[in-house]
Amino acid sequence: MPDTPYLLAAVAVSTAVTWALRALPFAALAPLRASATVQYLSTRMPAGVMVILLAYGLRDLPVTQSRAIAPLAALAVTIGLHLWRRNALLSILGGTAVHVILASTVFAR
Repeated sequence: MPDTPYLLAAVAVSTAVTWALRALPFAALAPLRASATVQYLSTRMPAGVMVILLAYGLRDLPVTQSRAIAPLAALAVTIGLHLWRRNALLSILGGTAVHVILASTVFAR
């Protein structure tokens, strides 16, 4: 059985490593907050990520089949809600609800 000093040293080392790993991102990002590049990216990245997700989600959409109506209707609802209310959570939930309802009822096979 390991002795007490060894166990205390193991706990101390693991505590120090855990604390350092959790503090490191904050320490590394602090100088970057004043960077013009990071400020530019923080304003442009959300829209860029959404465009990438849109392209990924609709890349294999069979636009000639009727089952394509569910995701396209959901997309229209998401865009409409966002333009109307400017609330990302409402837009995402509304579009998701429309897609799930249409895909599981009207266009279910």
